[in-house]
Amino acid sequence: MKIEIKHRFTGAVLFSLETESLKLCVEAAVKSEAYLRGADLGGANLGGANLRDADLRGADLGGANLRGADLVGANLVGANLVGAKGINKYRCTPLLMLHDQIGKIRLYKLVTKKGEGPYNGGIIYRVGESYSVDDANCDDTRQCAAGINLATLDWCMKNWQKGYRILIAEFKAEDIAAVPIATDGKFRVHRCEIVAEKDLKEIGLVEDKK
Repeated sequence: MKIEIKHRFTGAVLFSLETESLKLCVEAAVKSEAYLRGADLGGANLGGANLRDADLRGADLGGANLRGADLVGANLVGANLVGAKGINKYRCTPLLMLHDQIGKIRLYKLVTKKGEGPYNGGIIYRVGESYSVDDANCDDTRQCAAGINLATLDWCMKNWQKGYRILIAEFKAEDIAAVPIATDGKFRVHRCEIVAEKDLKEIGLVEDKK
């Protein structure tokens, strides 16, 4: 029997194999380094599958059984993990270390020239001001949701555009709303204080003409 792995939105066939098992098909696709971004694997039984270093960005894994699956090094950024079973988030989410920090923590907030978040906006962030939200989403299977979204410096730099600014935010571990599973550097908090602004020349985003 031929099993096909299709793109969740376009329906395009990303990989196919003559086999009786979707699990074996997925393992073969990963081993052959097939393009699996956006793959439709919702509800799949992938228990114990070898998915080490798999590129599953944007894949639909909602409701999938991932119990015992080897996800070391797997890229799950943007994947739908709602209802996925058995995933060990501690093996694919380095930023969970934030929960173990003591005292004040500093990370970053990417904003537009006027100080709004570049995607949803609404709040104007200013240095020296504290901010909080009442409806921060605590579901770590959701990559993007309500809350004050902060990030690592490298995430801010990768998503920076001309005119954007990078602010330095301060918070405590108990302020964290969610560190999304397999996040590429973004997470959300209930509250934080903006304590400074990063020098874009210092980090090479803006050329120093001196």
